[in-house]
Amino acid sequence: MTKWDYDGPILEIENLSISFFTRAGEIPAVMDFSTTVMPGEAMGVVGESGCGKSTVALGVMQDLGVNGKIVGGSIKFKGRDLNLMSQEELRDLRGSEIAMIYQEPMASLNPAMKIGKQLMEVPMIHEGSSKEDAYALAIEVVEAVRLPDPKRILEAFPHQLSGGQQQRIVIAMALMSKPSLLILDEPTTALDVTVEAGIVDLVKDLGEKFGTSMLFISHNLGLILDTCDRICVMYSGEAVETGSIEDVFDKMRHPYTQALFRSIPLPGADKNARPLVAIPGNFPLPHERPNGCNFGPRCDYFQEGRCNLSAINMTGIDENHRHDSRCLRINEIDWDAPIAAAVDVKSNPPGEVVLKVDNLKKYYEVSANAMFGGKQKKVVKANETLTFEARESETLAIVGESGCGKSTLAKVLMGLETATEGSVNVMGKELSQVMIEDRDTKTVSDIQMVFQNPFDTLNPSMTVGSQIIRALEIFGVGDTEEERRDRMLVLLDLVKLPREFADRMPRQLSGGQKQRVGIARAFAGQAQIVVADEPVSALDVSVQAAVTDLLMEIQRENNTTLLFISHDLSIVRYLSDRVLVMYLGHVVEMGTTDQVFQPPYHPYTEALLSAVPIADTSIQKKRIVLDGDIPSAMNPPTGCPFQTRCNHKGNVEGNLCDTEVPPLRTLDSGLQIKCHLSDKWLDEMEPVIKMAAE
Repeated sequence: MTKWDYDGPILEIENLSISFFTRAGEIPAVMDFSTTVMPGEAMGVVGESGCGKSTVALGVMQDLGVNGKIVGGSIKFKGRDLNLMSQEELRDLRGSEIAMIYQEPMASLNPAMKIGKQLMEVPMIHEGSSKEDAYALAIEVVEAVRLPDPKRILEAFPHQLSGGQQQRIVIAMALMSKPSLLILDEPTTALDVTVEAGIVDLVKDLGEKFGTSMLFISHNLGLILDTCDRICVMYSGEAVETGSIEDVFDKMRHPYTQALFRSIPLPGADKNARPLVAIPGNFPLPHERPNGCNFGPRCDYFQEGRCNLSAINMTGIDENHRHDSRCLRINEIDWDAPIAAAVDVKSNPPGEVVLKVDNLKKYYEVSANAMFGGKQKKVVKANETLTFEARESETLAIVGESGCGKSTLAKVLMGLETATEGSVNVMGKELSQVMIEDRDTKTVSDIQMVFQNPFDTLNPSMTVGSQIIRALEIFGVGDTEEERRDRMLVLLDLVKLPREFADRMPRQLSGGQKQRVGIARAFAGQAQIVVADEPVSALDVSVQAAVTDLLMEIQRENNTTLLFISHDLSIVRYLSDRVLVMYLGHVVEMGTTDQVFQPPYHPYTEALLSAVPIADTSIQKKRIVLDGDIPSAMNPPTGCPFQTRCNHKGNVEGNLCDTEVPPLRTLDSGLQIKCHLSDKWLDEMEPVIKMAAE
């Protein structure tokens, strides 16, 4: 039998239990997990960090390391039990019939080998192909993953490719032997949203072209909607709901699934009228799981003496045996009931201008051959003539792809870099040329930063309380140690952390709790401006809602100006008052949130909006996938910075786009846009995102 002759389930997982054995004893990671993947079917597995998604994938690959062991159930691939196979049989399957794509592409590529050699190894090892046949297949597969100039790509080393190109090569490598099952473990997490859109389209097309079945692991429900036929929702090591995309998205029958959807910013969410609903409590650690339902302590529908009595099994719904839920109260809950009305809050109206940036430029001079000490110099234009204002109590979102200059702007504002040209005026003080060590204490405490990764911003050897007290000492808050300790406890109250956390070490906190400590520290000196650089991108969606609403609440109480740097346009739409879109160091569009999210758009904004995965089956999106990668700031294109990737370039007369940087002009609506497209053309633009009924 060849690998394409089998017509039964490609993957059958029944009552799978996986444990890790440590000095502390057995830690159950996955319990009673079952799922089936049919030929050509894409199954999405979603859930919070630590729920067991990746452990299931590693179980399928039979790669659980020294400590991991399958302690119950079975994993069958085309009817054969993987648990009973020898190492030699498994070696023949891996890479040939079952392939896996990991989250970080560079972890799968050998930095010392050319791409071509790495690709050719697959058919040569698994199928005994000749060098010539392997090379021809490598060219074919590189073309299939839509990479330009395949021969040049095969001659390149991994470090010479962008992140998106590296991930495409890893996908190409996985497809070289045309596997029956492709496992994708968060394959787009490290990529920009525009690159992610291209990868998603690519995976869908390749699945259809090669008839490959897929197990797609992600925490992004919108991504699963875009790529999968079926979905399995996991919580604390268990599958809690599984079914078709339509069943689970539109007729969800588990409180955790419902809670996940209520905590993500779908169109229509409003930070004042319809705020997100964060899931209460914390995700249980494996050794702290409750009796009965694992989700019980966080569930709105929990019943004492029933939900926590004994283990709960999966139950079929409406005689539809492919939609199941692990809930005792499926038929008692009103699943269509509206969300209980949250307290209707109002943002404070924007006040005086507190930050004024005028014609800001930030250039870096580097050696053209810096590694080997070359004398020729080149200039990296990280920020190019940025002009904008931010007001008291306002949230200004700054969006764009990696390399567009968002974080460089943040560094100049914070005093970690000085500007090359232009001015940065903060509450009447000119700071463009003042490094942080030369700023007075009041200025430092007035403008603070919340960083992307909460794990890297806390000292692992100091307690939470002492780290906040240290910030209070630096900002000159409190005259005595006792006063500073009292203020530290008030700050813990402010970020909704229990006061006993003051004596805990960072390692004892979850990611969301660490980020709250970072926010408390930023507000230690009563900051007036807070630069939040991707503050929720490293957090689970359920934690994102809590941290986002916390930032909004503190902003309302303190009239803080929030500069929210992000690539996630869903969260930007939810919380921002105004949006500034950056591309290759330029501001290409700026306006209120409503203006930016409806036509007319800058062509780049249009592509960004099209690329956002939205977890709503009633939404229709215009699909715009950008060709090519973002150009280097060391060698930017002539004319319009976006012209090398623009889908509307042909609608501009002559070669203006190639030769002239467009001016940032203000339309009648007040929207500012840097584009050569005529007003008539902009007026005729259609919405990218609309409801299916529209």
